Amino acid sequence: MAGLAGVGLGVAIALVVTSETWGQLATPDGLLTALGRLCGMTGSYLMLVMVFLISRLPWLERVVGQDRLVRWHRRIGGWPIGLIALHIILIVIGYGLTTHVSPTAQLWIFIKNYPDVLAAAVAFGLLVVAGVTSFRFARRRMKYETWWVIHFYMYLALMLAFAHQIRTGVMFLGHPLAKYFWVVLWASAAATLIVSRAFSPIVRNLRHQLRVATVTEEAPGVFSLTISGRHLSKLNVAGGQFFQWRFLKKDLWWHPHPYSLSALPRPPYLRVTIKALGDHSSAVARLMPGTRVFVEGPYGAFTRHVLQKKNVVLIGAGVGITPLRALLEDLPASVDVSVIVRASKAENLVHHAEMKSLVDQHHGRLYELIGSRQDTPLDHNVLLRLIKNIRECDIYLCGPSGFTNQTALALARLRVNPNQIHIEEFAFQ
Repeated sequence: MAGLAGVGLGVAIALVVTSETWGQLATPDGLLTALGRLCGMTGSYLMLVMVFLISRLPWLERVVGQDRLVRWHRRIGGWPIGLIALHIILIVIGYGLTTHVSPTAQLWIFIKNYPDVLAAAVAFGLLVVAGVTSFRFARRRMKYETWWVIHFYMYLALMLAFAHQIRTGVMFLGHPLAKYFWVVLWASAAATLIVSRAFSPIVRNLRHQLRVATVTEEAPGVFSLTISGRHLSKLNVAGGQFFQWRFLKKDLWWHPHPYSLSALPRPPYLRVTIKALGDHSSAVARLMPGTRVFVEGPYGAFTRHVLQKKNVVLIGAGVGITPLRALLEDLPASVDVSVIVRASKAENLVHHAEMKSLVDQHHGRLYELIGSRQDTPLDHNVLLRLIKNIRECDIYLCGPSGFTNQTALALARLRVNPNQIHIEEFAFQ
């Protein structure tokens, strides 16, 4: 995939470079304008790569996993904004030098007289807002619903920018290959989003007809929803995977939230376990039986399919135990299993009896760490004491971000191969 993206980037850059002439590059205004076009096209290409990364293509999710795709998406995220900002600055200055007007006057000329430039300016503003709200400090201070709405407008930004790129780009004049390349690229991104994020989920949900069957409190503030449906044996879901859930009720239907299954499907039922933290999860705990449910997925590579070793360690905290419970149910009988779970109080251990039963079925070991992180730490010394052969294990780690980060650092101190560490982290996606 990285190779294919690199080839596409090379083609995009080559089309810009070959559209310029030595005469244009020999003047300061021509050079600035050419660099501006190069920045704009490169930034646009990276934006489309970001779209493909979060388009939730099933085959890509299974191979890479959504956690990693989201990390790549965030890592790329700042580059398109910076490059498109440079595109605006260089183009404005370059054209201003040619027409002998100030940059401010030239910018106003673009907005007032050039087709679709105003729409492109709005698109850039939306892109900046989406970028700022993607910073960790901003994500921590906003509700998931707010973050989701802001990023939904990124698709609007892409649509607004498309016409400007095709209609006003000098590199497209007399260069049909460049226009075909970009039209196909944009159309492919749009088709991918429509099929993967709209058409396929609609068809799947019409088939399965999911509804809330029961709501049960498993631990203080933690609720399990049993979901009934049709043909659930054809879902092809693995233990540890999650769905994007929409509960078709007022104030809940319009945005999805990611929740992992807490057990393998038992047709005609699914089960998902949710901790009431924000407005959405708290409202879910009050859902009435019969409420319609719309899902997208299953997603994630936090499954038995990434196993490399015969020894497996599952480490979970809080509601992060729930995907581990489904994964434990799905692990091959031949693997040697150790499970470490932690909670501040014993009553907060989610699905405790089920976890113990599944560990016993595997003839494995269950370690329960009860107490605060200060009083009952899970550092590298504790890990090595509990799991002496930890470097020879596949490790599945799930829980709040602070817990997973600290445990991952402890595993790094023990020199566990990063490829053997599989993480499912609760965060904006």
